[in-house]
Amino acid sequence: MLILGILASGGGTNFQAIIDSIESGFLKADIAVLITDNPEAHAVERAKKHNIEPLVLRPKDFTDKNAYYSHIAGELRKRGVELVILAGFMRVVGKTLIDQYRDRIMNIHPALLPSFPGLHGQKQAADYGVKISGCTVHFVDEGMDTGPIIIQASVPAYHDDSEESLGKRILAQEHKIFPYAIRLYSEGRISINGRKVVITGERQDESMINPPLAHPHP
Repeated sequence: MLILGILASGGGTNFQAIIDSIESGFLKADIAVLITDNPEAHAVERAKKHNIEPLVLRPKDFTDKNAYYSHIAGELRKRGVELVILAGFMRVVGKTLIDQYRDRIMNIHPALLPSFPGLHGQKQAADYGVKISGCTVHFVDEGMDTGPIIIQASVPAYHDDSEESLGKRILAQEHKIFPYAIRLYSEGRISINGRKVVITGERQDESMINPPLAHPHP
C-alpha cells in the first residue's frame, strides 16, 4: 500500500479525485496527511470528511523558505510518506523538500509542458490561440515545471475559449490522469532515464490515458 502525502492550497478537486480513486479501488494507496499553506482551503474540509489528517503550515511562521520545506519534509517522513503529491499547491517547492524526496514528488500542470509553464497555463494557452491544450503530470525538480514528464492528456482548444472554458475541459482530464500516474508509480511501472520517464506496458494503456480529439466545437 503506497503511502501518500498531499500538498494543496485551494479547492482540492484533484485531491478529491485521488480520494475517490482510492475509495473505488482503482488506486491502492493511503493518504497519510494533507498539508496546506492556507487554513481556509476547501481541501481541509475534504480531508476532514474522509478522515485524513489536515495540517496547516504557513510560510510566515518559519524563518525562511528552507526551514519551511525542511519542516514539511520532516512531517512527511514522520508519517511514512513515500510519494508526495502537489494537488494545487500554489508555491514553488523548496530544495530542502526536493532533496529528501528526489523523484518522489508529483505535480499536475494545466498545460502541455514544456509549453506554458508557471501560473495560469490555461489563460496562456487560450491567449496564444493554440488548437490543442491539455495537462501534464510530472516529477518535480528545482525548475519551474521542468521535471520529467510522466503523463499528458490533450483537449481541443477553440478560438473563442476563455481561461474558464478551456480550464474546465483540462480539469476533467486532470482528474483522470493524476490518479493514473500515481497508480503507475504504485505498481512499480515508472523508471527515469535521464529526463525521460519510461512506463512499462505504456502502449497497452493508451485508451486509459487520453480520449480522442476528433470532435467538433460544441
